[in-house]
Formats: sequence, structure tokens, C-alpha cells
Amino acid sequence: MFGGSPDHEEVRLSASDSELTVIAIDGPAGSGKSTVARRLAQALDLEYLDTGAMYRSVTHAALSRHLDPADHDAMARLAREVSIEIEADGTVVVDGIDATNAIRGSEVSQAVSVVAANPDVRAELVARQREWTRKRGGGVLEGRDIGTVVFPHANLKVYLTASTEARAARRARDENTADESKVADALTRRDQLDSQRRADPLRQADDAVLLDTTDLSIDEVVAALLGALRA
Repeated sequence: MFGGSPDHEEVRLSASDSELTVIAIDGPAGSGKSTVARRLAQALDLEYLDTGAMYRSVTHAALSRHLDPADHDAMARLAREVSIEIEADGTVVVDGIDATNAIRGSEVSQAVSVVAANPDVRAELVARQREWTRKRGGGVLEGRDIGTVVFPHANLKVYLTASTEARAARRARDENTADESKVADALTRRDQLDSQRRADPLRQADDAVLLDTTDLSIDEVVAALLGALRA
């Protein structure tokens, strides 16, 4: 469970973080992060955290409370107050209500980049992500700033990418829609917002393993990352 943290102004890594086993997987939407992260976590007997679900949860809470996602101060307060539970089976509970499907809806998808660009929201959620990892002795975390901000000293840092066409096709299947061009446009917009935001933008860590998953199967990607971890 992720409750509000008492002090979110300064987020630092503790000395004990060097003892954690952390796999950081970053990349744009549709690159295969979630599927690969889950499989890798199973292979390594680690727990898995989709950090993007946390930003979606804050966005969902904002919309449920009729708050403006662009209101910096309101979002900062909400991020500190909202209760987020992400269970092992992927269930997401926001303020005591199952929001697993709601956080993946179009309304949340359209607004989440605005919320995620808020530096105070990011500071709060990064603190929660680190707390989650420390309590478990490590984990496989996927998102957009895991290897660059959340755990820059992770045991393995990965950046997954794929062609826009491949990513749109995957996302269209997930959303059960045939309009891949519309999905591609939405992905391009999300890429621009995430990579150009001032606070913790989406980028590849200098020492991350880069994998283009366009023509790779999940098994091939996982095998490559296990090989990189053992090297």
C-alpha cells in the first residue's frame, strides 16, 4: 500500500539501497515494458511494480474529485493524500476502490502526462516507489525514469523501444480497437510530452541496455536481459 509520505520535499537514496536487487526497465508506451518486466520478475523471483499505474492512479483520483489535472498545487496535495494499493495480481485500488480498469481508460490516458509532468507529484511518487522497493529487498520496476532517477544504481538498467507502428499495433490490441493510426497519433503525443517535460523526462540512462523489441518475441527479450544480468 502506498500512503502519503510525511516529508516529500527531498528524496535521497539511503545507504542500504546498495544492498537491493533492482532491475530498472524504462521506455515509451507500447515498447513491451509491462510484459517483459512481469516475466523477468518471475524468472528472478522478485516482485514487480508498474510505476506508471501510480501516476494513472493520481490522475484517476483527480478526475474522480473533479480536480483540474493542470492545477499544480491541487495535484501536489492529492499525490500526498491519495491511497494507492497495487497488488501482486495487478489489481489497483485507489482510495479503497478497485480502479484497475478505470486507470486504463481514455480519459485518464489523455490527462496522465500532465499530472506526470508535475515535479511535486513526481517527488512524492518516487519516494513511494523507493519505499516499496526497500520493503521488499528489491524488485523489477518499470516506468519512464527508473534507471535515471528512481534507482540510478540499479543492478540492471534497460531501455526498451520499438517502431511507432509496432507499438501502435500492440496498444490497439490491448485497447481492442482497429484504428491503429489514431493510437499511433496518441503515442506520438505522449512521447513528446514525456520526453520534453522538465521534471525527470523520459530518456535512456547512459549505461542502460538498449533493446529494440519491434521484431523480437517476449521470450527473446527476456532471454537477452537475463544474459545481460549474468554477464
